[in-house]
Amino acid sequence: MTSTILTGIITVSDRASQGHYEDLGGPALKEAAQGHGWEVAAEVIVPDDLERIQQAVLALEAQGCGLILTTGGTGIAERDVTPEALRGIMRVEIPGFGEVMRMRSLASTPNAILSRCLAAVVGRSLVIALPGKPAGAVECLGYVKDAIPHSVKLARRVPTSC
Repeated sequence: MTSTILTGIITVSDRASQGHYEDLGGPALKEAAQGHGWEVAAEVIVPDDLERIQQAVLALEAQGCGLILTTGGTGIAERDVTPEALRGIMRVEIPGFGEVMRMRSLASTPNAILSRCLAAVVGRSLVIALPGKPAGAVECLGYVKDAIPHSVKLARRVPTSC
């Protein structure tokens, strides 16, 4: 029997956080997460700001979210700081998640090589930084979804059989 994964979603976008742009990434990830049987406990929209991203991640971790999904801020534009924000508060980075997301995405777009998607453990949560485009975020989540339950258990320090 598997338990549900309590999930938090953070959209990182200057325009969406200011109401100039409708957040499409967060709702797309919510639908995908629920489709995987995970419970979405909270959704947050923050600007492309290192400290605000860190505050949102730490707040969701404190609320007990075992999985935190971010969308946006993983490119190479000047305001894209999600990876730096996570690296400033993480316990450990898990390179395989980003590697798989980039390699699988190359089949869809040559620009996937510019992606800085990653996964890390922050406190007792698995945090996965996904692309800002809704389809890309959902697609990348699908590439790594099978590794998430075990990773969340390890992050939460739950004994595992393997």
